[in-house]
Amino acid sequence: MIPSFPSHFLQILILDPFTTKLVSSCCKMSDLMAEGITIVEDLYKSREPVPEMKAIYFMSPTSKCVDAFIADFKLKPKYKAAYVYFTDYCPDDLFNNMKLYCAKYIRVVKEINLSFLPYEAQVFTCDNPGAFRSIYSPHSQDKRRTLETMADQIVTLCATLGEYPGVRYKNNMENTKALAELVDNKLSAHYELDEPGKKKEKTQAQVLIVERGFDPVSPILHELTYQAMEMADTSIATLHLFMLQKSRFSSLKSRETPSSCHPVKAGFHSFSLRSLLSVLQKTVHLHLAEDCMNQYQKSVEKLCKAEQDLAVGSDVEGVKVKDPMRTLLPVLLHNHSTHDKIRAVLLYIFSLSGTTEENLNKLIQNVKIEHEREFILNWKELGVNIISAPSRRERPEETYNLSRWTPVIKDVMEDAVENKLDTKEWPHQSECPAAWNGSGAVSARQKQKTSTLDDRRGGARLIVFVIGGMCYSETRCAYQVSQAVKSCQVIIGSSHILTPTALLEDIKALSKGPMETFTICENHA
Repeated sequence: MIPSFPSHFLQILILDPFTTKLVSSCCKMSDLMAEGITIVEDLYKSREPVPEMKAIYFMSPTSKCVDAFIADFKLKPKYKAAYVYFTDYCPDDLFNNMKLYCAKYIRVVKEINLSFLPYEAQVFTCDNPGAFRSIYSPHSQDKRRTLETMADQIVTLCATLGEYPGVRYKNNMENTKALAELVDNKLSAHYELDEPGKKKEKTQAQVLIVERGFDPVSPILHELTYQAMEMADTSIATLHLFMLQKSRFSSLKSRETPSSCHPVKAGFHSFSLRSLLSVLQKTVHLHLAEDCMNQYQKSVEKLCKAEQDLAVGSDVEGVKVKDPMRTLLPVLLHNHSTHDKIRAVLLYIFSLSGTTEENLNKLIQNVKIEHEREFILNWKELGVNIISAPSRRERPEETYNLSRWTPVIKDVMEDAVENKLDTKEWPHQSECPAAWNGSGAVSARQKQKTSTLDDRRGGARLIVFVIGGMCYSETRCAYQVSQAVKSCQVIIGSSHILTPTALLEDIKALSKGPMETFTICENHA
């Protein structure tokens, strides 16, 4: 990711909060040390000057970052020289400020097009949970700027992958067309910068843009994978890690082993620190899994069955749910948390494609959120206020009774790789060459021999971007569809990863007034 230099050049690496996450997701400290980096510093924190050393700055092209950089050299230089790498295009005014105050010390300035956060092999985010409120709040003052930033990040993803894709968007949704136009224009501008005669032509790739209101069900359901259950309550993981470290190291400290006793003769194995940490990690995950199972057996199993029946519209035997209220009522009568009851009420409303105001009021009173009606009413800001559910294709019975629901985004991915998306429902902002069909991809709904990433490198890519957050079940769809086809890799991204509780709190917060000025404006001092 970071260009290689002789080790004596790379001694100090200075990162902003975003690039810290970016570097952490891609490499370990040992990898950095192998490149000659001995110190990693925070751009925004006070740092001791090291005038005999050269520093590399890896940062976002924002006024806040550039101001912090200039402060390191304007009065008294903290380092001998600076090698500056931006995650994206640096605006001329910021670049000129750097030259004005720091030209004497700058050895390199490069833009490396990497302003997205790799989350998994086929998943990326813009690392911006605040985008939800910026885009959907009726009081938002920076919606356009947020969409512009996301478009820039999507373009850097395409540039990193070497793709110049066609762009399509879900019709009749407020923000999809706006983002599609921005992405298409910025892609064109990016590749216009290529040398004359070497301008990149369109590649066999597509970007599909959709937003959260397209499928309100998937992020509301309880998901029973270990990843989703663990991340739904990070406090459990934090507590376990602290308690296990404390107990393990306390026991090691209190264990009396005579210094003259040879470890092998005493019946002990000699463990390295790495081995010890590995054991601790496995123990933490074991305890987490046990906690998840206990929670599941205690109350989640019946709750999940009710959720799946409401979402799918039929029970595990395939019998249609004729009266969804009979499915919802036991959930409301049980001592589930308020958030869980709200999620069930939402699934009930979505299953009926709407309910009467009188019935809605009764449900709100039952859940006791009369003064927090925004949990339900604010879905209108996403275009989901009692919406009609999209028509779904018939699918074979799933393996797990409590995971019968299939995210709507999987339907879209499958139709896209088979070139079956309706052009009225999914208009082209820009076409890709010829009729795109996943470059020879076979049906995603047929069981196929799993193909490796190497097998697909010569094929096409489908990049799906969800405005307003994506959930873990949706990220798995990218892998499932990729494995089902022979020559298409599906990549999914969004502003951030959703958890159900965080989504409900974000929905509720949409009614709040304008955000304070200092939270949306950068410091230009």
